[in-house]
Amino acid sequence: MSERTIVITGASDGIGAAAARALSAAGDRVVIVGRSPQKTEAVARELGADYLLADFARLADVRTLAAELLRRYGRIDVLANNAGGIMGERELTVDGHEKTLQVNHLAPFLLTTLLMDRLVESRATVINTSSTANRFGRLNLDDLDNQRKYSPNKAYGDAKLANILFTRELHRRYSARGIVTAAFHPGVVATSFSTDSTSIMRVVYQTALKRLLISPEKGADTLVWLASTAAGVDWRSGEYYEKRRVHSTNTQATDAGLATALWERSIDMVATDLLPEASAR
Repeated sequence: MSERTIVITGASDGIGAAAARALSAAGDRVVIVGRSPQKTEAVARELGADYLLADFARLADVRTLAAELLRRYGRIDVLANNAGGIMGERELTVDGHEKTLQVNHLAPFLLTTLLMDRLVESRATVINTSSTANRFGRLNLDDLDNQRKYSPNKAYGDAKLANILFTRELHRRYSARGIVTAAFHPGVVATSFSTDSTSIMRVVYQTALKRLLISPEKGADTLVWLASTAAGVDWRSGEYYEKRRVHSTNTQATDAGLATALWERSIDMVATDLLPEASAR
């Protein structure tokens, strides 16, 4: 197999860095995307890989990232939308959106859409890191920013549910043009996840209980598997996976009408100047 170009966001730490190491060792060209200059550069230097910086709490950074990826790479074989996290008290980004929603859903949605022509040309695989926390979600399209009923856990659950709906709608719209896509739950991984959160999840991730969690390498296993194997042979496009198997989800995640409506609402929330085909049904 010739060298592929694999873009991994949130790759400066945790499962993103672990996946980057595994895929780089397998001979792929990995592009490391992260927020921290020091951590991102360190992983890239270790692997001899390219790296780019972007803070997903700023949509301008996402636009700059997309433009630079298009400038540098004639092919993008895999896009792994892995950046994300659970937040603390409700906070709006500079773009006016609730931070959990933007970092976990709106930013990767925008990045994927801005790269769409290149992804179609490359017949790419798009992998979205979701979570079993999707079961906590209850999406209200009229209140995606959770102005009325916010908690860190609900906002995170909503965003992880949105990841699955985005995965399924992306499959519906673009599978005929060669795009394959999957969402997955990495497991409960010993990483810096929840560092800035007030969620009860901190009790697991930031205390002695952390020693009971799985390693980033084990958490990255399904991501690496999806990136390395063939949809239609080893797995089905448009599905949600856990431990390499299709897994059950929040019932809202199977609502095709909601998936379409979320896509259209997301277009409205991130921009008015996306590619015309992005809003085509």
